[in-house]
Amino acid sequence: MPNLLAKERSLYLRQHADNPVEWRPWGAEAFAEAKAKDRPLLVSVGYSSCHWCHVMARESFEQPWIADLMNRHFICVKVDREELPEVDKLMMDAVQMVQGHGGWPLNCFCLPDGRPFFGGTYFPPEDRGGGVVPWPQLLMRVSDFYHRSKTELEANADAISRNLAHMTRAPDADGTAPSPALLLEAAREICSRHDDEHGGFGGAPKFPSPPTLGFLLAVRNTAAAGADRALTARLDSALTVTLGAMARGGLYDQVGGGFHRYCVDRTWTVPHFEKMLYDNAQLLGVYAEAWARYRDPLLAEVCEETVGWLTREMSVADGLFASSLDADTDHHEGTTYVWTPAELRAALGDSATAFAEAYGVTERGNFEGANVLRLTPRPGLRGRFRAERQKLLALRNSRTQPARDDGPLAGWNALLATGLAKAAWIFGRKDWHALAAGAAAGALQALDARPSAPLTDHVWVAEALLATASSSAWAGGPDPAALRDHAVRVMREARGRFRDPHEKGWFLTDAGREDLAVRQKDWFDNATPAANSSLIHVLSALAALDPDGGWTEELAEHVGAYGGACRNVPSGVAHALEGIVREATGMVTVKAGPDADWEALRKSLLGDGSARPHALPWRPMHLVPSTAAKGWQVCVGRTCLPPENSPEQAAVHV
Repeated sequence: MPNLLAKERSLYLRQHADNPVEWRPWGAEAFAEAKAKDRPLLVSVGYSSCHWCHVMARESFEQPWIADLMNRHFICVKVDREELPEVDKLMMDAVQMVQGHGGWPLNCFCLPDGRPFFGGTYFPPEDRGGGVVPWPQLLMRVSDFYHRSKTELEANADAISRNLAHMTRAPDADGTAPSPALLLEAAREICSRHDDEHGGFGGAPKFPSPPTLGFLLAVRNTAAAGADRALTARLDSALTVTLGAMARGGLYDQVGGGFHRYCVDRTWTVPHFEKMLYDNAQLLGVYAEAWARYRDPLLAEVCEETVGWLTREMSVADGLFASSLDADTDHHEGTTYVWTPAELRAALGDSATAFAEAYGVTERGNFEGANVLRLTPRPGLRGRFRAERQKLLALRNSRTQPARDDGPLAGWNALLATGLAKAAWIFGRKDWHALAAGAAAGALQALDARPSAPLTDHVWVAEALLATASSSAWAGGPDPAALRDHAVRVMREARGRFRDPHEKGWFLTDAGREDLAVRQKDWFDNATPAANSSLIHVLSALAALDPDGGWTEELAEHVGAYGGACRNVPSGVAHALEGIVREATGMVTVKAGPDADWEALRKSLLGDGSARPHALPWRPMHLVPSTAAKGWQVCVGRTCLPPENSPEQAAVHV
């Protein structure tokens, strides 16, 4: 008989509806039951496409005898991290504090009032060595300790809550904004951890880290970096090696386009196969900007194919896109995506041998006896096999496909709209801008329909509206002034709900949330940019576009939170540092008449694929049609230059 999750909106929760565990959704009813029965809460957090979440479900949550232990000793709560990111953050931060690491599945034990006191990630059903306590044993130990030493657990929960509350303060803040020299030093520090052989930062597992790449690109596009030959060379090396390695490796779907979540190895060979909208949203913008700088055809192909995958496999309704594709197909990871030499021979005939050599396909394989395709790094090699990849895609489409989480999330669609709008302008693709405008409009509608949406959703939606407004005049899209007005409305609401009047930073959630032990702030980037990081990008744009709205003061106050973090943990706040760099170079606004030839301006700035004559290949820009404009006027930050007579002359000042 289904449990209480059967009628939930979340696909992840519904995936657990037939477990023998008596799961409840997060909320007051679960808290009340825990208090009435004097049992701890067991809060299990995951998401629908998570491989190890599925593994723990099969091994433990679907086993009646383990479910019986959970039901008798705990009030069991399932949380979709995508639906309730604020709950996920609270539990994740607590577990990282206890264990020193985190991840999903995330299993956190809490007092009946929701204060976490212990937790971890994946636990096996039996002893497999390695010092990991089996899940059944852990359940009994925690339950026994709860009833024998409740006072000690309450003290532990209090200590965790106090530490979490302390973490709401800006990390290492000393009231100073990062100076240009400090930002360059942050870029050097990040580059010092670059894997020069295989790309990426650090060892296995390897994540794509779009905020870090975005910051390095922003620094590379500054005059200060250009004047430092050693730093320029280091940035160029780190960016081109990493972007190329990810695009050729198993992280990228060589047949269908789009990026998987991360790779388990140092060489970008074997991914965890889930595909997340937020990864692809951010990487699309990064690869587009990198193409504008380096003009490597591989970077353009990645953008083209990623948008192709999004429209082919992820589009849902109302301009929105699905959240993710599962890592598993029929309870086994990666089977949709991998190939054997025999399958290639059957599909490709005479060209199979050359294709197998180019993509590293062997009889032994690199993943459970089969092969994740990984392109050999030889120039022009990929283009030779375009027809073969199309054949493999058609064959792959006949296989059983991984499940798709159709629940469109406002914040993630907003991230995609921002990436699409940037790529559309860089590549001159008005059809991509139409996709961006549709996703931004759908995200705004979803945000307005959810009164409890966190700060991240508000900031990302505002950024998406501004991004689509920026080039809407060129694309013939929605009225840019109306889009900017919506962004201002969203941010005024956010300022009233989330701004901390006493200390730096904005809170992730509204005040008075009785279901959260701590009202937190989101400072550090993770798989998605932190809310306070993204806030800098939006405040920077609004300071230029809505000068009387108080945004300039908000921006100055907020940037002052990042001096210490820039020195000590630059990779953790890379998206904020990117925003600070872009603000320092100045938001560009170009004003011209309503019949202006915006495409001529775009071509003057970005060309037709050849090397661009100006210093900066791409920078944030807003195109403003104005009946009062005489000629072409460029404003950088809050300084406007005299009008020019042509878009070509205006482009020189950008």
